[in-house]
Amino acid sequence: MQERVHSKELQAFNSSDFRTALGTFATGVTVITTAGATDAYGMTANAFSAVSLDPPLILVCVKSESQGCECIRQNGAFAVNILTAEQEPISRYFSSRDRARGAESFSQIPHRTVVTGAPVLDGTTAYLDCSLHGSYSAGDHVIFIGEVRALGFCADARPLLFYGGRYRSLQND
Repeated sequence: MQERVHSKELQAFNSSDFRTALGTFATGVTVITTAGATDAYGMTANAFSAVSLDPPLILVCVKSESQGCECIRQNGAFAVNILTAEQEPISRYFSSRDRARGAESFSQIPHRTVVTGAPVLDGTTAYLDCSLHGSYSAGDHVIFIGEVRALGFCADARPLLFYGGRYRSLQND
């Protein structure tokens, strides 16, 4: 097998090169949700990570100038919904610019609330319902740290993955 390496060590790289390099890291796919005094909001994201076990902290990265960023700030809470391979249509829905907004945004998506009031999607491989612990500006994104208040998971669910600019899933063992 021939190794294919695209090196940019000695020359400048552009944002497309950076995005391509990041795309070689397989990630899970999540829908970040939040709700407050007005309507619920959801967005697809794969910038999610564990931060601490004690206390239980996670992080999500959200584009600074987005509606989702403002909603999380206002609501002080969010849920991370980790999608199954069968939930690719939900990921596509929450990443669409043409999706319904406001009260209509969750009308066709089965969900419930747990502790914080953020929508928890039915049928996910896991969910983490979080209160906002802190936020930090970083380039064109905001890093939101959430303290996990409730969680649920299905250990044998097949996760939805994103790799190389495409949705993927694990093969059965």
